[in-house]
Amino acid sequence: MDMSRLSTGEMLTGDDIDASTHREATRQRRLRSALVVLGAVLAYLLYRLIRDNPIRLGIPGWIEANPHLVIVLAVVFLLGGLIFIPLLTAGRSPHTLLRASDSKIRLDDVVGAEQTKREAIDSMNLFLMSTTFQREMGGSARRGVLFEGPPGTGKTYLAKAMAAEAGVPFLFVSASEFQAMYYGQTNKKIRSFFKALRKAAREEGGAIGYIEEFDAIGGARSGMNSGSMREGIVGIVNELLVQMQSFDLPTGGEKFRGKFVDWINRFLPTHRHLRRPAHTPENVLIVAATNRAADLDPALLRPGRFDRVIGFNLPPRSDRVHIAQYYLDRKKHDDAVTAALVADLTAGYTPVKIEKLLDEALVIALRSARTAMTVSDVLQAQMVTEVGVAQEMGYHPDERRRIAIHEAGHALTAVLTRRDVKMASILRRSSALGLVAHGDVEERFLKTPSDARDLIAVALAGRAAELQEYGEASSGISSDLAAATNIACQLVGQLGNGPGLLSLEAASMPTAANLVAKVLSDDPSRQAADAMMDEGADRAATMVSTYREALLRIADGLCENDELEGAQIKEIVAEYTDITERRGPVRIPPTPALTA
Repeated sequence: MDMSRLSTGEMLTGDDIDASTHREATRQRRLRSALVVLGAVLAYLLYRLIRDNPIRLGIPGWIEANPHLVIVLAVVFLLGGLIFIPLLTAGRSPHTLLRASDSKIRLDDVVGAEQTKREAIDSMNLFLMSTTFQREMGGSARRGVLFEGPPGTGKTYLAKAMAAEAGVPFLFVSASEFQAMYYGQTNKKIRSFFKALRKAAREEGGAIGYIEEFDAIGGARSGMNSGSMREGIVGIVNELLVQMQSFDLPTGGEKFRGKFVDWINRFLPTHRHLRRPAHTPENVLIVAATNRAADLDPALLRPGRFDRVIGFNLPPRSDRVHIAQYYLDRKKHDDAVTAALVADLTAGYTPVKIEKLLDEALVIALRSARTAMTVSDVLQAQMVTEVGVAQEMGYHPDERRRIAIHEAGHALTAVLTRRDVKMASILRRSSALGLVAHGDVEERFLKTPSDARDLIAVALAGRAAELQEYGEASSGISSDLAAATNIACQLVGQLGNGPGLLSLEAASMPTAANLVAKVLSDDPSRQAADAMMDEGADRAATMVSTYREALLRIADGLCENDELEGAQIKEIVAEYTDITERRGPVRIPPTPALTA
């Protein structure tokens, strides 16, 4: 075979790959063995027939003579089966065998993660051509591949696509299925799983084992005296380490033949010793998926066990465009609903979440007696998926106005700081009595202290609006204060915007369980965070005061319509200031300090 095919980035197929060659050889050997056995049976039957002693079928005479004994034996076997069969079957492998025909997902269906898919295909091709790769180039195929990433990023989806394209047995199992009620049965299930893998590999030329939620059984081992000696940690990890090296060990038949050769060699001179039978390692690839690779035992991640870690990250905008287009091609929508629009709305979304967003938009369209989603449906679906279903609470008129003023403060400040405002609402969603949905105008992976200070100002703008219009703030500011405090503490404790450059996140403080607690327990850091909060409050107060007319108009719109889209809010604010420039936030100078 031309080894250059391994560099194409395409899944190898055909009869010339090692797995197919081995499978055909195994099939022919199995056929020859079956013909030999069948020939022997037919020869024996023919011999009995020639000797005039044919085999007669019927009930043995002792059973006819003792029918009651048969009933007693049947009861005994039944009771014994009820007692012992659960014990015998508790250690069976819980895997599901997948063939190409069992999965409708193909590699072409995996979109938006081309580099990740390429890494997986490379590992698959090395696995399928392991023998040729070793013979012609001296390399060793990968034994294990770890899929690591947040939930919903496509780990299992890609695994199912690999199962459909691999052409070899694909043994799928969830790590939680290894857990058993009897002591020692978990380890036995793991041994049974790997035994099934080795058997399938010998018969088919290769086999792939996929373990989902691998961290459930592969967590890091602690000290010997820490209580971690229970089966669920140390014992299971040790079993995994042993089994992942078992592909190089001889089979039971090879061991027997080896011992027989050793026994013969005892009677032979050294230069006449027979060779022990050579062992060909089973071609097995272990694919495991986890959301927390950092929690795995380091011994599992060394070369020879999991040789490659493939990261599944949140898709950037370019990938989200491809993902959105893939789903839009399969769902009815207006021409205004484009892949670019969906990609802009779904920053931080996983592929699964994008699909569910569009499904929810179709549900909203169906409720309105339409068969295609619109942009408004997608926006409504986004609010439902991120915050919850809107509920009319029947607010008192004064309370309704206060909530509108509060949310108008958030919306106004978000527009003035160049945030991309998507919607403002005074309908209750989950625990929020109202909300303003906003994000970055353009997707960015780095945040600056200026960005963080803008977010603090936006968070505190609801409070500023209430203080301006009512002279006091309501209990609705509690979540805003918590959000602003969290951002300020991140600036101080993580990003070096406090009294020094030391990171409190890296410090070990027994009295502080999280970053916020660490910042608040350190006086200089607390003062720095307080100063940032005060600065944000002053900026927010200046904005809502300077643009009070815009604030009131936004509040009026919310009181009248319950919700306003981002374009409507921006149109109101644009009447009072220029917000067309996107080079940076609107900077409003703080109110001069009063002197005595």
